Amino acid sequence: MPDLAIQFSDVQAAAGRLSGVARRTPVLTSRTFDERVDASVFFKCENLQRMGAFKFRGAFNALARFTPEQRRRGVIAYSSGNHAQAVALSARLLDMPAVIVMPQDAPAVKVEATRGYGGDVILYDRYSEDREAIGRRIASERGMTLIPPYDHPDVMAGQGTAALELMEEIGPLDSLVVCVGGGGLISGCATAARHLQPGCRVVGVEPEAGNDVQRSLAEGHIVHIDVPRTIADGAQTQHAGQFTFPVMQARVDEVVTVTDPQLIDTMRFFAERVKLVVEPTGCLAAAALLHGVLPGRGQRIGVIVSGGNVDVQRYAALLEGRS
Repeated sequence: MPDLAIQFSDVQAAAGRLSGVARRTPVLTSRTFDERVDASVFFKCENLQRMGAFKFRGAFNALARFTPEQRRRGVIAYSSGNHAQAVALSARLLDMPAVIVMPQDAPAVKVEATRGYGGDVILYDRYSEDREAIGRRIASERGMTLIPPYDHPDVMAGQGTAALELMEEIGPLDSLVVCVGGGGLISGCATAARHLQPGCRVVGVEPEAGNDVQRSLAEGHIVHIDVPRTIADGAQTQHAGQFTFPVMQARVDEVVTVTDPQLIDTMRFFAERVKLVVEPTGCLAAAALLHGVLPGRGQRIGVIVSGGNVDVQRYAALLEGRS
């Protein structure tokens, strides 16, 4: 499908750029989880990636392709947190300035980490201001290159290396389950899966309050929604991307949704039984299996655990049932 934004060769090229830079994250299993879902489940733990999320893969791949002039002028990005940290860290590693537009209500740990990586953070109100417009304006004023959180071929290709590594390590899978925000991760992962294992079913999982991609695929065009009210802050996107949507149409089999209480229960499971700190968005894929939204009986299933960046106080409050 040459008209799509990325092909498997792009994911392979991204893997080459990330070699020795990104962490090859572990694949973990849980006998208790397997028993509950009656399947063999393999967790690709991107919560243990550099800066705590898969976003490092796409950000570094994109920035590594900058020209010398682009590097001199620097990068601008907008993000609720993980892409922000990923771009800031990647820019530091590549010795370029970075400006990050972040919502005022982004988790404090993500804002602090972004600043810690050297990013110049500009805050905005996600419910009344347009982050994309702010990003375009600053890019124009300062001559910086805008790298969006998901709707960019280099970002998409970089994210796909998570599935590439998983399939190289684990072998044949019946299904690959991936969280969905704007579609960058699942676009890249589905591209890798379709090439490596054409029979593998690729399923996306969104928060119930923000099912724009599910609706978009059903209606055949990009659906725009209000900012979702969900604890999955990494999936509070309002629409799929112009690059990501066609890839999802072509390579993703289904998108399902889970509720915030199901995400909290899955966070608790990861903490108690797998000894992993996983942020709400990072629990989307696993929650669909754990709560029977997505049947997996008898299958070998890969799950992308997308991130672990969550404020400690917020994390404790969620696990204790306090919002």
